[in-house]
Amino acid sequence: MNHWAFITAAYVITFAGAAALALLSWRAMRKAEAAADALRKRP
Repeated sequence: MNHWAFITAAYVITFAGAAALALLSWRAMRKAEAAADALRKRP
């Protein structure tokens, strides 16, 4: 039984999870920045 398939799958899952986390964090940061700008621009 070849173990490389499991190692490759583990790396793919890890990188996909890290990319998803980075994307979600970036979207949350953009939303928070927009909310902060809206508060700053209020009279």
